[in-house]
Amino acid sequence: MGIHFDEKKQTFSIDTANSTYQFQVDRHGFLLHLYYGKKISGNADYLLKYLDRGFSGNPACLINDRTFSMDVLPQELPVWGSGDFRSPAFVVEKEDGTRSVDLKYVTYQIRKGKYSLPGLPAVYVSDEEATEAETLEIVLEDSVLSLEVDLLYGVLPKLDIITRAIQIKNKGADTVYLDKLMPASLDFITGDYDLITFHGRHTMERLMQRVPINHLSQRIGSRRGASSHQFNPMLIAAKPETTDSFGDCYAMEFVYSGGFQAEALKDQFGTTRVQMGLQEEGFHYPVAFGETFTSPEVILSFSRDGFDRLSHNLHDVIRQHICRGAYQYQPRPVLVNSWEGSLCNITRDSLLSLAREGKEIGLDMLVVDDGWFGNRDDDNTSLGDWYANEEKLGGSLAQLITDVNRIGLKFGIWMEPEMISEKSHLYEMHPDWALQIPGRIPIRGRNQLVLDFSRKDVRDYIYDRICDILDSGNIEYLKWDYNRSIYDVYSEGVTHQGRVLYDYMLGLYEVLEKLVNRYPHVLIEGCSGGGGRYDAGMLYYTPQIWTSDNTDPIDRMLIQYGTSFGYPASTMAAHVSKSPNEQTGRVTPIQTRVIAAMYGSFGFELDLSLLTKEEKKAAGEEVKKYHRLERLITDGRYYRLSDPAKDKFCAWSFVSRDGAEALVNAVVLKLQSNDELFYVRPKGLKPERVYKEINTGECYDSDLLMSAGLPLPKESGEHRAYQFHFILQQ
Repeated sequence: MGIHFDEKKQTFSIDTANSTYQFQVDRHGFLLHLYYGKKISGNADYLLKYLDRGFSGNPACLINDRTFSMDVLPQELPVWGSGDFRSPAFVVEKEDGTRSVDLKYVTYQIRKGKYSLPGLPAVYVSDEEATEAETLEIVLEDSVLSLEVDLLYGVLPKLDIITRAIQIKNKGADTVYLDKLMPASLDFITGDYDLITFHGRHTMERLMQRVPINHLSQRIGSRRGASSHQFNPMLIAAKPETTDSFGDCYAMEFVYSGGFQAEALKDQFGTTRVQMGLQEEGFHYPVAFGETFTSPEVILSFSRDGFDRLSHNLHDVIRQHICRGAYQYQPRPVLVNSWEGSLCNITRDSLLSLAREGKEIGLDMLVVDDGWFGNRDDDNTSLGDWYANEEKLGGSLAQLITDVNRIGLKFGIWMEPEMISEKSHLYEMHPDWALQIPGRIPIRGRNQLVLDFSRKDVRDYIYDRICDILDSGNIEYLKWDYNRSIYDVYSEGVTHQGRVLYDYMLGLYEVLEKLVNRYPHVLIEGCSGGGGRYDAGMLYYTPQIWTSDNTDPIDRMLIQYGTSFGYPASTMAAHVSKSPNEQTGRVTPIQTRVIAAMYGSFGFELDLSLLTKEEKKAAGEEVKKYHRLERLITDGRYYRLSDPAKDKFCAWSFVSRDGAEALVNAVVLKLQSNDELFYVRPKGLKPERVYKEINTGECYDSDLLMSAGLPLPKESGEHRAYQFHFILQQ
C-alpha cells in the first residue's frame, strides 16, 4: 500500500487496501489518467490509444502529430484551452478576457502524513496515524501565465480513501481570475456507469436518484451559497449491476459547505468523465502576483463489493478523520428541544416545566430554541440582536441556565449567527453589514438578510456576541442554524465581487474554528432549516447536523436512508416529535417515532406534558435503551436492509465491529389487507454462528437469518415498527 512512482514509465500508482489509482506523465509533459478501481499490480498505460480523430485539435507542441489530442485522452486535470471540448475542471481568465491554460509537469514529492489546507476543513490524521497516511504533490506549470498548479493527493490506505485538492500560485505580474475549479475529475476510459445523486427540498432532503450516465451532461449543484436542500455534495458512479452487496462503485464527497457543482457525461468515444468542485456561476476569483488560492478537497473512495462497503469507507473517514473534539466518540446527550412545543412563544415557566418533564423520563439536556433574544416573538425580527430577553425569560439567561442545571439537565441554546433582521438594532447601526446590492431592493428569505461573513469586522462582532452568550453560564450545546439562501452578492470595499461567496465560506470556517478551539466542551450541532447544509465541511466543526426539519417518522425513512450512503449515523440528529406530526399531520405510534429517531443522535422535539402517562413510561424506557445502545448505533457498522422508495417497509441495522451484537430495525410503510409477510434479512453477522434475540430469548442460525430473513409480526394498525437485538452466543 502507498504511493509509488515508476521512473521508467513515469507512472504514479496510489495503492490502498483494495484499490489502485494510477496516472502517468506522458512524453510531452501532460498528466494522463490511466486507472482507478480494483487493486492491480501492473501498469495500465497500454489502455491509452492514439488515433487521428476528426475535429479534435492537437496541442501546439506536437506540430503535425494528428494522433494526439486532449479532446480524446483521459486526463488528471482537464483544462480549458488545451483542445479538450469536454467539461473542463480548470478555467482561468486573463484581464483581457482570454481563457487558455497549458499545464506541463514539473516535479513531484511524496511525503508521510496527510496534507492540510489553510483556512479550510479537510481530512486529517493524528500524529500516531501520520506514518500510515501519505501525501503526493504534483507540480504543474503554465510558463506563459507564470502559473503554478499543485495537485494534492492524500491517502488513507486502510480506509480505501484518497483525497484531492488544488493550490494555484500566481508567479506572474498580471492578476488572473479563476472561473472554474473542480478539485476532482475522473475519466473512465471504458464501461457503462450509473450516476447516483441525492436530491430533495426543504423537509425532504437527500432522496436517492439513480440514472444511467449517457451522452449528455448531467449536472447537479447549488447556486444558493450553501450546499443546499436540493442537492447534496456527494455522488456515486456505479456499474449498472451494482447493488448494496455487489459490484464496482465510486464515491465523490465534497468537504465544503458553499455552492458546488458536479457533472457526469459520456463523451463521443465512450469515455465517462465525473467531476466535483466549486459552483462556477458567481465564481470569478482574482489571484494576484504572489498570491495562492487553495481549493476545498474532495474525498474519493472505491468499492468492488457494492454500496455497503463504499458507505462504510465514507462513514469511517467522516467519523474518524473529519469530525473532531470531545463529542467525536463520546455519547451525545439525549435532549429535548423547545421548538416544536413552543415555537418562539417560550417563557421561563414553560422552559422549566419542559426541563422537569424531561428529567422525569431520563433526558440529559434542555435546548432553548428560537425566541429567547431581542424582541423575537416571531421570525420577522431581532436576528443579530444576540441579547437575552430577560422579561420573557423572567430574569437573566445565567439564572435560567442555573435553574435548569439544578433540575438535573444540561443546557443548550439555539442561534442563527449568519443572519440579520431589518427589524433589529444591529441593522439600524450597520445596514452595510448585510449582503445586498446597492440601488436594488434586496430579495428576502424568511424575511431576513445574510450577514457578510467575508468581512472581518462582521466576523469579529458575531464571534464576540456568541462568546458573550456562551460565557454567560454553563452552556454545553449550541445549535447553529442558517435559514435562507444567498441571493444578493455584494460586499462593500471589494473590487471583484466574484470572490465574495468563497470568502464568505472561509470567514464562516474561521469563526467556527475559533469557537471549537475556545469551547472544546460545547457540542455544536449544524442546521440549515434542517438538512440544507449537511456536508463534510460542516461536520469538521459540528459533529452532528439536524437531519431535516421534517420529523415525521415515515418521511424520515427516505431522508435518513439517502443520508446513510455518505454520512454515519453519529452525524444524524433525529428526534421524537408529536403525533399528529407538525409537518404532515400523520398519526404514528410512539414506538415508531422512537425507533425512527434511533437512526442517529437521539432526542425529543415536542411538549412532553402532552404525552400520556403510558407514553411517558414508554419514552423513559426507550431513553434507557438508547443509552445502552448508543455505542452500537453510532460506532457499529450500518447496513441498509431495504429500499424505502420501493419496498413496503424500511429496515436497517447496526452491527458491532466484532460482530458480537446487532440491532435490526424495521418500520412498516404501507399496509394492505391480507398482505404478504415481510422478511428482513440482516447483514454483517458472523457466519456459521448462533445469535440470541434478547427480547424473546429465541436463538437463530446466522446464515439462515442472512439468507432467508426474519419475518415481521403480522399486526393491524398503520406504521408499526419493530426492533430486534441480537447477541452472539459463545
